[in-house]
Amino acid sequence: MARPKNSLLSTIMQAKCPRCREGNMFPANTLYSRRFADMYPGCPCCGQTFEPEPGYYYGAMYVSFGFSTGIFLFVVFVLNFLVEEITMAMVMGAVVAIVVGLLPVVFRLSRAVWINIFIRYEGPCNEISRK
Repeated sequence: MARPKNSLLSTIMQAKCPRCREGNMFPANTLYSRRFADMYPGCPCCGQTFEPEPGYYYGAMYVSFGFSTGIFLFVVFVLNFLVEEITMAMVMGAVVAIVVGLLPVVFRLSRAVWINIFIRYEGPCNEISRK
């Protein structure tokens, strides 16, 4: 197996194909548009399908929940240092604003994490067979 061009973390952050780490999972320039959830059916480079079975990404909701929990804890931690008395409305307002603002990012990251759990790196696109 060849040494990967990108690290696993880099592949997840850039939403690249887990098999070749070169092809994009999502179309370019759609992160903060109405089409943020549009996803290529397969890797444009190696042909790896991005939805191996129906309902494949239901598990990504658990990853998204983990990200949202982390955001909640971070907001509470920051508010603890910025204000003297934290109210429930303050926490909920900040969390809702941040979670809604980061929805496209969390959506894509959770899908990228989920698919990278199950599909392993096989090598550069030009060295592996197309699926």
